[in-house]
Amino acid sequence: MKINWGTGIVIAFGLFMTFILYFVFEVQSNSKYDNDLVVEEYYKHDSHFQDEMARVQNAHDLKNKPAMIYTTEGLRIAFPNTFESKKIKGNIVLYRPSNKKFDFDTQITLTDNSLLIPQKKLIKGRWDVKMEWQYEGTKYLSKEVIYVN
Repeated sequence: MKINWGTGIVIAFGLFMTFILYFVFEVQSNSKYDNDLVVEEYYKHDSHFQDEMARVQNAHDLKNKPAMIYTTEGLRIAFPNTFESKKIKGNIVLYRPSNKKFDFDTQITLTDNSLLIPQKKLIKGRWDVKMEWQYEGTKYLSKEVIYVN
């Protein structure tokens, strides 16, 4: 049987559509490709956007900013010596974009104006670090991305 070019094009389109549909169904049904929302309560989170931007601007305006340094011991967050460590209150959220099971948060409790998040809590890969803190009534928000090796 001889296939003309029109039949060949139809067969090629049919095979291509089958190929694409296979991958669509594979991604939707396989738990390996988890399609969760980035934030659980998206609309609630979005309504506080202006307040969040004000806190980000407060952190940006600081002359001496807290530094996030990844070392072999873990993630060290160092506040400048101009801040009194007892007056700093807040929370640090470590968000793992690839899997929400690894997300965790910790309260800011400083020793020598720094906080250490141990290496054993951090698995390899990308982490989004969101630090919300308050000092003398002013609220701050810092966001950074770190890569753990």
